[in-house]
Amino acid sequence: MKAQNHKIVLCGGTRTPFGHLARSLAGTCADNLMISAVESTLKEVGVPKGEVDGLIVGWVGQDFQAPNIARVTALRTGLPLRSQAVTVQNNCVSSIEAVAAAARFILAGEGELYIAGGTESMSRLPYTISGPRSDKALRSMETVKKKWGELLESETVAVIDSMERGLTDPVRDINMAGTAEVCAQMHGITRDAQDAYAHESFKRCIEGWNAGFYDSHVRAFKDGDVELEKDEYPFLREDLVAKPHKFAKAPVAFDNSSYSIKQFYTDYNQHMDGKEFSEDAKGTVTLFNSCGRSDGASAVVVATEDRAKALGLPILAELKGWGFYGNDPAHMGIAPALAAPVALKHAGVKFDDLDQIEIHEPFAATVLGIFKVGKERFGHDYDAKYRAKALNPNGGSIAMGHPLGATGSRLLLNLLHALKNNEKGKLGMLAACAGGGMGGAMVVEKV
Repeated sequence: MKAQNHKIVLCGGTRTPFGHLARSLAGTCADNLMISAVESTLKEVGVPKGEVDGLIVGWVGQDFQAPNIARVTALRTGLPLRSQAVTVQNNCVSSIEAVAAAARFILAGEGELYIAGGTESMSRLPYTISGPRSDKALRSMETVKKKWGELLESETVAVIDSMERGLTDPVRDINMAGTAEVCAQMHGITRDAQDAYAHESFKRCIEGWNAGFYDSHVRAFKDGDVELEKDEYPFLREDLVAKPHKFAKAPVAFDNSSYSIKQFYTDYNQHMDGKEFSEDAKGTVTLFNSCGRSDGASAVVVATEDRAKALGLPILAELKGWGFYGNDPAHMGIAPALAAPVALKHAGVKFDDLDQIEIHEPFAATVLGIFKVGKERFGHDYDAKYRAKALNPNGGSIAMGHPLGATGSRLLLNLLHALKNNEKGKLGMLAACAGGGMGGAMVVEKV
C-alpha cells in the first residue's frame, strides 16, 4: 500500500444541543442523536451524500441496539451502501480518535471525504446482568425472567450499573471523581480555586449562548414531541453565575460524615506520589465543580483539500497534527498536558503560537492540574491563555455537559468557530483526557 500525500482539511460540522442526564433527551437513543448530527452536518456543509466515503463515530456506552452505530447511522441517513463505517471507543477522547481515524484513512488512500464525530446517551446507559450463561438462571431470557428474584442472591451473577462501572477504572479501582480529588490533593489545588474556575465556565458558556456563538454550529434536536434548542445544563444552573456563593454550599464528594478525607488518603495514597495525609487536608471535588452527565452528538467533515474544493465545500481549517499519550489511570485528568506536546511536535507548532485552545473540563481540579503540570514540565502557560480568554472563551464541559463520545468533536467545533471569529487567530489546539489515563490533542490552522 502506498501512503497518500494530502492536505487534510475540516469543512465544518454541527452538533445537537446537549441534554442533561435524565431530562429532555433521555428518551432518545444514541443512534438517533448521531443521525441528527450527521443530517444537519450534511445540510450545513453542503455535502452530497453520494460523495461521502465513510462515517467514523466515537461511542463509549456501546450496546446492541445499534451494533456498529456508525453503520446504522450511515444507512439511516442515506449515505452510500459502499461507504466505510467504523465505531471507535477510546473513552472520553473517542471522537478525537474518530477525527484522527478519518485522517488516517485518507492518508492510507482509502477515501477522500469522511464524516467523523461521536454520540452518547448517558441517560440510557443500561443496568446489566453480568454472569456466565452456564449459570442456570441465565440459560435464556425466559429463564432470566422466571429466576429474576434469585439473581440478586447469586454468587456468580451480578446486576451492575454500567454508568458507575464504566466511570471507574478497573486497573486502579478508582472512579473519575476520585482521580480529580487525587489531582487536587497532589497538586495543592484548593476548593476555592476549583469553584472559581467552575463559575467562570458557566459564565462564559451562558455568555457564548447569549452572544450567538453557539448558533453557528448547534442545531435544534427535534424528534416527535422531543425538542431541545440549547444546551440544557448551563441554563438549569444559571443562578450559579449570579450567585457564586452557592458553589460553597455543594457537599464535597470525599469528605463527609460517611467518608472522610483521611479515609480517602488511606484508600488512594498509593496514587499520590508520596503525598501524606495532614490534619488540615480537606476534600475539594463537588457536583458543581465537575462536569454534568449528558446526552448529545456532534459531527465534522474531514476531507482532502482537493476534494473539498472540487465540491465547493467551505474550508475552515487544515488539520495540522494530533497526538495521544497515556499516563497512570489515577492521574488521567492531566493527560492533556502530556498529549499536547506530541500533537504540537507533529504539527510543527509552538505552544506560544497558539491563538485559541479548547480543553475538556471533566473537573475543575484536573483543568487546574493541567495548568500546573503543563507549565512546570513543558513551559506551556495555559493559565495565561485562559485569563486572556484564548482558552475556553465560550465555556466548557463543566457548564455545557459531557456526553462521553461526543465531547472530542464538540471541542473541535468550538475551536473552529472561535478561530473563525478571531480575526487575528490562525492556530488552535484542542485537548482532552479520558478514563484509563489517555490524553488526546489536535492542532489546526485556520484557512
